[in-house]
Amino acid sequence: MENQRICRKCLLKEMGETEFARIVEERLAALPDIVKTPEPEYQKRLAACRECGRLLNGMCALCGCFVELRAAKRVNSCPDSPAKWEAVPAEEFP
Repeated sequence: MENQRICRKCLLKEMGETEFARIVEERLAALPDIVKTPEPEYQKRLAACRECGRLLNGMCALCGCFVELRAAKRVNSCPDSPAKWEAVPAEEFP
């Protein structure tokens, strides 16, 4: 059996090349700009996820999502209570 590295504070892209990381990158690239979180806010969201105790192998233990995908969509918010980051309000959409 192959030893698999468990990384409690890593995003998928930081864990090396995996099939999941490739799929997530493809999905991120396919998101229309109107749906995407602005890059500075996206990076803030990912930083908050990195600090969260519920991040495990790039996934949120609360909702089961890949945090890079959840953070990439403007309308999403952190599933924690209280949320560590919020959705981008509609009035801030281009």
